[in-house]
Amino acid sequence: MNQYMSTAINPEHTISQVMRLVESDKRSEIRLNANGGNSILLVCLPSLENQYIVKINEMLGLEYSIIDLNELLISFVDNNKSQLAEMFDMLRGSVHQIFKSPEGETGPDLFSMILSKIENAYNEDKIPVLIHSGALYGSGIDNIHLMESELVMKSKKPLIILYPASQDGDHLLFLNSRPASKYRCMIVN
Repeated sequence: MNQYMSTAINPEHTISQVMRLVESDKRSEIRLNANGGNSILLVCLPSLENQYIVKINEMLGLEYSIIDLNELLISFVDNNKSQLAEMFDMLRGSVHQIFKSPEGETGPDLFSMILSKIENAYNEDKIPVLIHSGALYGSGIDNIHLMESELVMKSKKPLIILYPASQDGDHLLFLNSRPASKYRCMIVN
C-alpha cells in the first residue's frame, strides 16, 4: 500500500491535517505549495467520499461553511427549469455554457451561484468547504476555475475542496477517470 492510499483511507486523520494547516499561523505554506493559489484539495478515494463528508460535518466547527455542490446544482436546475430545455437545444455544441457562461458574459449560471456561496462564506469570516464536487463533472466548471477566481485568490482564508480522485503515478484522476489540475492548490491526502 503506497503512502497515498494509507492516509486516504483515514478521513479523520486527513481532515485533521487540513484543519491544522488552515487554523495555524502558517497559511503562507498554502500559497507556497499552491503556486500562489489559495486552495486546498482534500483528496479522497471516490469510494470513500461519503465517509469523508460525514467526518467533515462532524469535525468542522462554526468557522467553516460547508457548501454542497449537489444542492447547488439541484437549485440551479429548479430555478431555471423553464429555460433549460430551450438552452440545451440552443447550445447543443456548447452545453457547458449553461452551467458556466463564456468569459466576459454574465448570467444566472451554476458557476456564479458557487462563487456567490463562497463569497458569502468569506463575508461571514468562514472558510468555504466544497463537498460533492463530482456534481461539476461535465458541466464545464473545473476546480481550476474556482481556484483561480479573483475572489478566492485574494481572500485571507483558503478554499477547501473535497476532491474524489485516485492516484495514477504522479497524476490525480478526478472520479477515477479525468486528469486533474494540481496547479493553484495544495494537495492534502
